[in-house]
Amino acid sequence: MSGNDFYLRYYVGHKGKFGHEFLEFEFRPDGKLRYANNSNYKNDTMIRKEAYVSKAVIDELKRIIEDSEILGEDDNIWPQPDRVGRQELEILLNDEHISFTTSKIGSLVDVNNSKDPEGLRSFYYLVQDLKCMVFSLIGLHFKIKPI
Repeated sequence: MSGNDFYLRYYVGHKGKFGHEFLEFEFRPDGKLRYANNSNYKNDTMIRKEAYVSKAVIDELKRIIEDSEILGEDDNIWPQPDRVGRQELEILLNDEHISFTTSKIGSLVDVNNSKDPEGLRSFYYLVQDLKCMVFSLIGLHFKIKPI
């Protein structure tokens, strides 16, 4: 692995009365963004999108991750996945590889009541930033009727 390797994958989901519902996205080292959203609510279908992003987008993702200081965190005492759902975050940045697994976080109240509020808060805000970025990229790239 070179010092410029980058990979990011995020998953959040649960299995309930509508089946396996989840949101997942990943950024690959070559700039490929893969996105999947499966909701069976009201017989909705799975949404899958793929696109390539520029080096500038990858660089911004790296900056967001580094600013979050998530690479210094540990998920050992974070809430374990349960019937409500699970979240997974995997990041390869330069020579560091981290993988987190925790339960779904409903709000900051869940974060503040956890055994590691500081670490979980870093995770929570990083995930919010990543999801906003991905939704923006997907929405802009696949817009059918521009405003």
